[in-house]
Amino acid sequence: MASFAGGALPPDHVIVSALRAGDEAMFAALLDTWSRGMLRVARSYVSTDDSAEEVVQDTWLAVIGAIDDFEGRSSVRTWVYRILVNAAKKRGLRESRTLPWSALEFDGGPGVDPSRFHGVDAGLPGSWKVAPAAWPTPENQALAAEVRGLIAEALAELPPRQRIVITLRDVEGCTSEEVCDILDISPANQRVLLHRARTVVRDRLEGYFRSVMAAE
Repeated sequence: MASFAGGALPPDHVIVSALRAGDEAMFAALLDTWSRGMLRVARSYVSTDDSAEEVVQDTWLAVIGAIDDFEGRSSVRTWVYRILVNAAKKRGLRESRTLPWSALEFDGGPGVDPSRFHGVDAGLPGSWKVAPAAWPTPENQALAAEVRGLIAEALAELPPRQRIVITLRDVEGCTSEEVCDILDISPANQRVLLHRARTVVRDRLEGYFRSVMAAE
């Protein structure tokens, strides 16, 4: 099996050439590197973990079947995730658990009191008037596990479009440009969805850490 320095994948042109040549080692490396994140993204659209796993399997089959048609207009990862999102959306609709993307244009306001942010006339509209208090650093595994669980709960309760954007940006580490490309949304829409999602999650965490600090 091929090995890559530091565990990093090679450049896109090497990946594409290897996949087109049927290189099983390259395919296995992609599976190991991307599949876990793909499961998280797929789970944002479908109702069960099993469904998410099937979406990821279908995505990889589609990638192998379409690799000869890849034109390099985006990165390989962005292309794979776009296939994944389309497959997950279709699966979610079949399950009748997720509304069509176009029907979710409005996701409601931010989860934090709007008065805590500067208005449109400020130099940095939408920024905090007073920065929130710093969170204590988790000092043990139990606290860290509680925080991860709290974040997962907060993400699960977000509207679908907010959940998928924050998952791609803050969990999978995609750039704003990649998210716009994967989801076919405008930069402005991406920023609004991400801001709303982050304020909801941060509000949940602020309440938790206030209770932790009060207990201490």
